[in-house]
Amino acid sequence: MTSAPSRVATVTTNVARHRGRTRISARLRMFGWYIALVAAAIAIGLFVQRTILLSQLDSEVSAQLSQEASELQQLSQGRDPNTGQPFGRDVTAIFDTFLQRNIPATGEALFTLVDGRPYKSTVAPVQLLEDPEIVQQWTSLRTATWGELKTEVGTVRYLALPVLDAARVAGVFVVAIFLDPRRAEVDDVVTVGGFVYGASFLVASILAWIAAGRVLRPVQALTTAARSISEDNWHERIPVSGDDEIVELARTFNDMLDRLEEAFATQRQFIDDAGHELRTPITVIRGHLELLDVDPDSRFETMALVMDELDRMARMVEDLLLLAKSETPDFLQLDLVNLDDLLDEVVAKASALDTRPFAIEEVRHVVIVADRQRLTQALMNLVRNALEHTPPGTPVTLGCRVAGNAVEIWVCDAGPGIPYAEQARIFERFARAGAGRRNTAGAGLGLAIVRAITEAHGGRVTVASALGHGATFTLWLPIDQKAAAT
Repeated sequence: MTSAPSRVATVTTNVARHRGRTRISARLRMFGWYIALVAAAIAIGLFVQRTILLSQLDSEVSAQLSQEASELQQLSQGRDPNTGQPFGRDVTAIFDTFLQRNIPATGEALFTLVDGRPYKSTVAPVQLLEDPEIVQQWTSLRTATWGELKTEVGTVRYLALPVLDAARVAGVFVVAIFLDPRRAEVDDVVTVGGFVYGASFLVASILAWIAAGRVLRPVQALTTAARSISEDNWHERIPVSGDDEIVELARTFNDMLDRLEEAFATQRQFIDDAGHELRTPITVIRGHLELLDVDPDSRFETMALVMDELDRMARMVEDLLLLAKSETPDFLQLDLVNLDDLLDEVVAKASALDTRPFAIEEVRHVVIVADRQRLTQALMNLVRNALEHTPPGTPVTLGCRVAGNAVEIWVCDAGPGIPYAEQARIFERFARAGAGRRNTAGAGLGLAIVRAITEAHGGRVTVASALGHGATFTLWLPIDQKAAAT
């Protein structure tokens, strides 16, 4: 078997190992996921933006090429501004007029070929007509042709339009657009967008780090509170404000601490009460057993006294267990209770305890939601209290009446009364009345049990008394437990 010191050392070692492990805080994990997700979203956004811009660029280039070809066709059907005559089959006049009237856009070039040879061209980053293969390719065309070329300055998209003279290709008009400069403009736009998004992302990340700290602050407070909880400190609570999941966690933790504090206080009170009250009968029993004589008569008396003390201890333990159980949710078994019948049963049971007169007054047909057995137990404790603390032969009266949404049930005696200074403490555990009430061998738990049962029903118990004028104990109980809970 492992000794206590070794177990403590093992636990300490395990705790030290656990604390020594590298751990990543929830705040850092949340921030890491935020960084990854937002960075991925920005990258995807930039990629989609570039794809859309390039698609728009392709559409614009195609439209520009078609427009130039359409303008050439319209011009060829018109008249030569120099002669005023239709162009007819004069391809060179058509090309000269078109090149004079049209200024190429940025990155655009116009090339013309006449009778299979290069003719005139606009200024271009590279003169495509200097390449014999390209010239051969274009002069062999018979229909309008779209195409792309790879040159030393990048990709060129073109539209070659043959100009026919009967069945013969008299000339070829080519409009070409150099794509790389325009694609570079798209890349510049995306790059600027990337810098803007990156700067926004940096600022948003700083704010997200701060926001994550604020969101997780209740969790940090919860950790601090949990570490500070000990046997002597149950008062730590987490300040809550707001209505999100983290705040709900803090609120639930506070509720748990309330329940634990109450349960621990009840347990500690039970232990203190039991230790305090059981010490006396145990001492009495031990003393008599140590002095036990061999004489049969003396032994019989000692055994009778010991058994009486053991019975008192058993009753005391049962009462303490009842008080401890009164804090649990299953303490009451609620049902409909007819107070007329309940008071008749209590009087019948009380008549078996004492021959003094018992009376019932102001009873009407009243039905409430309550635990019948617990109410009987509370009323019988009040009756026993009246029997124990009043002279024999004095009457005891029970009664009940409705007061709004509550009902009053009372037990009244005609005894010497209770001093006003003691009325506030007689419902405490192990409290006993002094002058004016007879001293009994009870443990002082009867009235504490009455209060516990009454409060479990959502009610309260009061006492009205004056020296020489008896005492009246009143239970104030809600008629409907659900209505009282709301």
